[in-house]
Amino acid sequence: MIDDIAQPDTEELDLPRLLAALSDPGRLAMVRTLDDSGEESCARILEEVGRGYSKSTMSHHLKVLREAGLTRTRVEGSRRYVSLRRGDLDARFPGLLDAVLEA
Repeated sequence: MIDDIAQPDTEELDLPRLLAALSDPGRLAMVRTLDDSGEESCARILEEVGRGYSKSTMSHHLKVLREAGLTRTRVEGSRRYVSLRRGDLDARFPGLLDAVLEA
């Protein structure tokens, strides 16, 4: 069974909420990882970025990113896969993600 977890539609993406989500260094590192690699499992993100973070903190960060509309989470069996919503973000706020990731 494959399910998508709810996230805001493209037209509902809110700039202050996106910027607030990106203001945390851990979340920004997650977004950079996803931008470089595409879709990753939550376990792999924890492995790549989560040194020094608890699982619950990482889960919270992933939830903030998803609810802000930066990421999409897909459930497949007992695993969750996260990807960056680059197309949606570029459509709503052209150039924003590139500017943030290059800073």
